[in-house]
Amino acid sequence: MEKRQFQAESKRLLEMMINSIYTQKEIFLRELISNASDAIDKIYYRALTDENLAFDSDGYYIKVSADKENRTLTIRDTGIGMTQEELENNLGVIAKSGSLAFKKENESKDGHDIIGQFGVGFYSAFMVADVVTVTSKALGSDVAYKWESTGTDGYTIEPCEKDSVGTEIVLKIKENTEDESYDEYLDEYRLKSIIKKYSDFIRYPIKMDITGQRLKEGSESEYEEYQEEQHVNSMIPIWRKNRNELTTEDYEKFYAEKHYGYDKPLKHIHINADGAVVYQAILYIPESIPFDYYSKEFEKGLELYSSGVLIMDKCSDLLPDYFSFVKGMVDSESLSLNISREMLQHDRQLKMIAKNISSKIKSQLQSMLKDEREKYEQFYKSFGRQLKYGIYSDYGSHREELQDLLMFNSSKEKKLITLNEYVSRMPEDQKYIYYATGESMERIDKLPQTELVTEKGYEILYFTDDIDEFAIKMIMNYKDKEFKSVSSGDLGIEADESADKSESEENETKELFDYMKTLLADKVTNVKASKRLKSHPVCLSTEGEVTIEMEKILNAMPNSQDVKASKVLEINVNHAVFQSLKDSFEKDKEKLGLYTALLYNQALLIEGLPLQDPVEFTNDICKIMV
Repeated sequence: MEKRQFQAESKRLLEMMINSIYTQKEIFLRELISNASDAIDKIYYRALTDENLAFDSDGYYIKVSADKENRTLTIRDTGIGMTQEELENNLGVIAKSGSLAFKKENESKDGHDIIGQFGVGFYSAFMVADVVTVTSKALGSDVAYKWESTGTDGYTIEPCEKDSVGTEIVLKIKENTEDESYDEYLDEYRLKSIIKKYSDFIRYPIKMDITGQRLKEGSESEYEEYQEEQHVNSMIPIWRKNRNELTTEDYEKFYAEKHYGYDKPLKHIHINADGAVVYQAILYIPESIPFDYYSKEFEKGLELYSSGVLIMDKCSDLLPDYFSFVKGMVDSESLSLNISREMLQHDRQLKMIAKNISSKIKSQLQSMLKDEREKYEQFYKSFGRQLKYGIYSDYGSHREELQDLLMFNSSKEKKLITLNEYVSRMPEDQKYIYYATGESMERIDKLPQTELVTEKGYEILYFTDDIDEFAIKMIMNYKDKEFKSVSSGDLGIEADESADKSESEENETKELFDYMKTLLADKVTNVKASKRLKSHPVCLSTEGEVTIEMEKILNAMPNSQDVKASKVLEINVNHAVFQSLKDSFEKDKEKLGLYTALLYNQALLIEGLPLQDPVEFTNDICKIMV
């Protein structure tokens, strides 16, 4: 029998595909099952136009069988089969797909989608097999043919016997090597897991003989193994069912089965889009943070299916980073797949799906915020930080999309509120949205800088996350109201002056503060009388864009550039300590130096900043005690 050669281009493609196109060898089973499903689809299409052909779905299936002793794996289908010419054209010329040609011929007809659009997937079998034998009998033909190949050296085709219409592919599985164990592709449970992973939602039954155990007849303790043919795929995916037929428990069960998380999802989103691009999706908003969520190991992305066949475990292009916590899957017949069906071409359809999904997620979160406040706050405590990162990243380009989803604790209610709620209850005379930064609400409540704002009856937002202030800097303003830190040099509040000072008093105060500034050298940009302090003697405020909290965060990062905020030391001139400063300025400059150093270090401690010389600070305290 004459051995036929692959075309030169096909031979090179086969070599490349076996060695490099597919990243996982297990993909071969997905490809062969998809091709088998296509073969059954073709009979279905034929039945649409041929009144003499009835399509009884019960008679169509795919059977996967392993023979460990002979090291063979068989995939058999009851599909349309192939003639000698079709075997020659479809298997002899790599990348010529019978499914693709059939799809083009039947584009105008209603019915199932053809999965296989490339004549490449079949040859993935050579990644795991030394010999591939295809026996096929075409619908309406009395003759069957056998195609056989060991790979790049060519193939043979000859007539053979086959009782029924359809195709049977037998793989002679390779022997194990030091680097690869090919035995796994003969293992019943491994094969079943591959089918469940990639082909669970193929619309025809995939059958296997599954081994079980049972009591031997007449025995109460002795067991025997037996085999029973079972359907191993689900066939009808949950996302193609009518939403009215599904319960919350159904969605939660799917979430658990797909191992999206060990928690229960807070909400699910079921999308069935039928427009410019057709797709179905089930998305979940988890309850709790995955243990590796903020690590380099975490991978965002949704499972991606094409006509029910898994293409990617994690399609990151379907989710923006700020919604990376979302779990779930997307299934579409509209996507353009690349040659190996492992990755997507970055096409218009993919971008349209991603944009629509992002919009649906935002709408769901807004709905939760409005109608299920407690549930939203639970979500926000887990993933609010990611929304803030989303605003800060890409130079604030997503602020309009995300800012209404933000929440911060408030000085009035000591609970989470939105920016809209804050602005809606601002007094008419309030110019800014005020915020204070700190490690906790308790620490912020004790900050001297909050006194004037609180006295005026203005609400303060508590920023306790290190990302908070950076995100707000990107928003800049909300509903025409700018954000203002309580530590800002100018709070935009007119302070009530108890009495007018004489010109000589003002000059004296100015001379004192100028002298203190000289003593502090480059540690502060200014020393001045405070308009914000009421009971506290001293505090630090800042000038410019970099605040004290931002300085702490930036300098805690690897490779920090020793960022410094422009600090101003503010003195409460109505506090008793101010009289001590004046007296020492007139009588004892050395003591003034001691007082200045103490006040500056006290202000640093209030802000949670490190002291340059803790020993000197403790010695200074001792000096005023003796």
